[in-house]
Amino acid sequence: MTDKTLKIIPLGGLGEVGKNMMVLEYGRNILIVDTGLMFPESNMWGVDYIIPDFRYLDDRRDLVRGIVVTHGHEDHTGAIRHVAQHIDAPIYGTPLTCGLLEAKLRYAKLYKEGRLHVVNAGDMLSIGPFEVELFHVCHSIPDAVGLGITTPVGLVVHSGDFKLDQTPVDDWPTDFAKLGEFAGRGVLALLSDSTNADQPGWTRSESVVDDAFDEIFRESEGRILVATFASLISRIQQVINAANHHGRRVALVGTSMVVNSKMALKLGYLKDPDGVLLPLDQALGLPKNKVALMMTGSQGEPSSILGRLSVGRNRQFGLEEGDTVVVSAHPIPGNEEIVSRTINNLIRRGARVMYDPLLPVHVSGHAHAEEQKQLIRMVKPKFFVPVHGELKMLHAHSALAREVGVDSENIAVVENGTVLELTSDTLKVSGRVPGGYVYVDGAGVGDIGPQVLRERDRLASDGFVIVSLLVDAETRELVNSPKITSRGFVFVRDSAKLFHRAAEKATSVVEHSPNGKIGRRVEDQLSEFFYKETKRRPMVFALVNEV
Repeated sequence: MTDKTLKIIPLGGLGEVGKNMMVLEYGRNILIVDTGLMFPESNMWGVDYIIPDFRYLDDRRDLVRGIVVTHGHEDHTGAIRHVAQHIDAPIYGTPLTCGLLEAKLRYAKLYKEGRLHVVNAGDMLSIGPFEVELFHVCHSIPDAVGLGITTPVGLVVHSGDFKLDQTPVDDWPTDFAKLGEFAGRGVLALLSDSTNADQPGWTRSESVVDDAFDEIFRESEGRILVATFASLISRIQQVINAANHHGRRVALVGTSMVVNSKMALKLGYLKDPDGVLLPLDQALGLPKNKVALMMTGSQGEPSSILGRLSVGRNRQFGLEEGDTVVVSAHPIPGNEEIVSRTINNLIRRGARVMYDPLLPVHVSGHAHAEEQKQLIRMVKPKFFVPVHGELKMLHAHSALAREVGVDSENIAVVENGTVLELTSDTLKVSGRVPGGYVYVDGAGVGDIGPQVLRERDRLASDGFVIVSLLVDAETRELVNSPKITSRGFVFVRDSAKLFHRAAEKATSVVEHSPNGKIGRRVEDQLSEFFYKETKRRPMVFALVNEV
């Protein structure tokens, strides 16, 4: 045994649901677990998605011995292209996970032969000083794994996303035997998925969704439109099965849905032996009661197929009277408002909308409280670190661990950027590194921050006013009256008097500001004026042009 310590550094996933990324560091060796993204919250205007802040690795990239990805969901894979741009290390994943990663890397023109390494549950990897054993866990996507990581200071178990479903749709439950084997060896620390720690009882089995789809397909007379995550391969299979049983054909809509499904078909994780799948253009020509469409948009994303359908802006087809829309996903925390608004818009356009709890068309892929307690009991860790969840979930999971006998002083509830140090006898917090949000907006990565988002929020809530001033360069007098343009503030046609008085106010400010800084004074004075008149605070911009 050596006196060196193992550092565990969460860069994402602790304090939110999403952008999971964990660093294990021993000496001059680093192992990365997962590289996920997070979907933006409703007030993050213009942001496409969020990735972990991995600046900690900037001057350590040569120490990274490998990246292990536990499964194919976006919150574990979505940042791979950003990480791969900076870190040239081997990437390990199960066949489906690697297929989805390959598609992302090819799209970003970062794929190269030999970079991805396909492994399977039951395999053992030697990655620097880390011996990594992959064990199967039941989740809402095939080929998900947890990790048993033997380090020089002891065995660390990372649960991955899991639940203890005894009747999964792929008939492949979590590997209890391997968990028992780990316990027999002695587990130094357990890092365990906390997403549903505040939900009592047990997660419902995926098999209940089959009955719900059977009911919907049996009773619906028009088209059936199912929205879910593009990576939820098991749900796509359930829809294919239900459609086949009830004499319907299925078309996949949206690039990500099509790409992921093709990959899953190629690898054998998605099966269509009776030829139920067909192209969208053919499906749209079938009788309404003979077709089902699968698409993205279960989180209400405005740019998704379902999001566009809800506002009548989808080009290929629109909603029709008699359509049944199935939202087969639970809102990610923070998305509840936009999902609810999307459902209301769909109903307003004449669709019948089915979602949980109206019917169990979706069940969580994450363990509830009793399953989490059972995992802790099975593994018997000395130290416990709740991961993957909002702060309230991490604390709820900590309470569950205490219930089943883990000493309070052996539990570390931490957020992103916290450095944990483990020896064979101790667990302690030893510092902080960057662990915030990196916003991706179009082609920009990290070039906007909280200040820009505050400005966008202000623009969204109160709009803006632009005041154009043409000033004589020598006399500093106005050449003509100020011109005022407004967007998102007030309806211009009904506010002519308000803007006329604002122009007079701007003129007065210029006349009493003979020496420089005209623009700033106009902005300050008009901001006060508009608030006094309207109790609103639009962003005011003064453009001063000299002639």
